[in-house]
Amino acid sequence: MTNLDAHSPPSERLPEIIRRLRLAHPDACCALQHRTPWELLVATILSAQCTDERVNKVTPALFERFPTPRAFADAERSEIEEAIRSTGFYRNKARHIQEVAQIVAYEYDGKVPADMATLLKLPGVARKTANVVLGVAFEIADGIVVDTHVKRLVTRLGLVKAKDPKKIEQELIAITPREDWIDLAHLLIFHGRRVCKARKPDCTACTLNDLCPSSELNPT
Repeated sequence: MTNLDAHSPPSERLPEIIRRLRLAHPDACCALQHRTPWELLVATILSAQCTDERVNKVTPALFERFPTPRAFADAERSEIEEAIRSTGFYRNKARHIQEVAQIVAYEYDGKVPADMATLLKLPGVARKTANVVLGVAFEIADGIVVDTHVKRLVTRLGLVKAKDPKKIEQELIAITPREDWIDLAHLLIFHGRRVCKARKPDCTACTLNDLCPSSELNPT
């Protein structure tokens, strides 16, 4: 038991939130299946406005057909589009993937850059994608992934006041120890999928209900 409650400051609640989420979701990890940093980069681009489950159904055949950045770079754009059509927004995604592939293949010798500044210069790569690649593929904590699950949960938990993902990330960085930056997103994403769902959060089953100002079990 702790003397914390839903109205304790975010910086005081967060360590206990992380501790409980680790106990509740010991299997929390990146759900995008991949074997290399390149495959993770492609999968993350594909995951925009698409479920990880759908991406994981598409990528095995995609990477068999185009096994390297150079294979993507030299392919007919229409072939990539057709292979990723079911992920949605496939024309933009195919364009970004091929443009990134050309840069990685011909400027970086087929290796995905392992620093934030360089990743952010790649077409279609914003902070969320860069944070996923750095944290998961390279174990570099340069920021915190803020996807729809993370945004929803940190808002419900009252950990941040911002609405914009970039500002949310900065508020989280200010109260989260660097060693927890990578895990925090995985934990929140798993909790968001399993318990704190978008339409109907299961507050009665939530390990965080006493620390959450949005819980239906807590008086306002």
